[in-house]
Amino acid sequence: MHDVTDDLFRIGVITSTHGLAGEVKVFPTTQDPQRYRQLDKALIAADQGYVTVHAERVRYFKQYVIVKFKEMSRIEDVEPYVKKELYVTREDAIPLEEGEYYVADLLGLKVVTDDGIWLGEVDDVLQTGANDVYVVKNPEREILIPAIEECILERDLAEGVMKVHLLKGLL
Repeated sequence: MHDVTDDLFRIGVITSTHGLAGEVKVFPTTQDPQRYRQLDKALIAADQGYVTVHAERVRYFKQYVIVKFKEMSRIEDVEPYVKKELYVTREDAIPLEEGEYYVADLLGLKVVTDDGIWLGEVDDVLQTGANDVYVVKNPEREILIPAIEECILERDLAEGVMKVHLLKGLL
């Protein structure tokens, strides 16, 4: 079954209003906060559903991104969206380089070893700096698998399966 949220990627959380002119302070949850420089259209997960907004201006302050949306010009316009998540659609997402995957597409993949042993499903992706780490869960335990060529042999999104090779000490 296809869920519309499969095609939405969270890029941040609106943490507070910023000034009186309708700007918001966003904590970025995307791997590359510089992606906001190309931000045009986004969706705010509001209480009443998704609200489409268009970025008018973007600037950076410490670890935050300050965004001014065209649709909002007063602090009262943005107050209802504080603590709400900000998304982009798959079509508005930053294009992937070869060998890159959207985290949303990896979650839920069945993970099997090169020996055919089922390990569980991808439950989370940790971004550690050096390389990503896939959190694989099954009813008994959680396994952390580094997203490196030696371990990740195949990611078949169409089949929903990731084939891995477990290096000594990973289990």
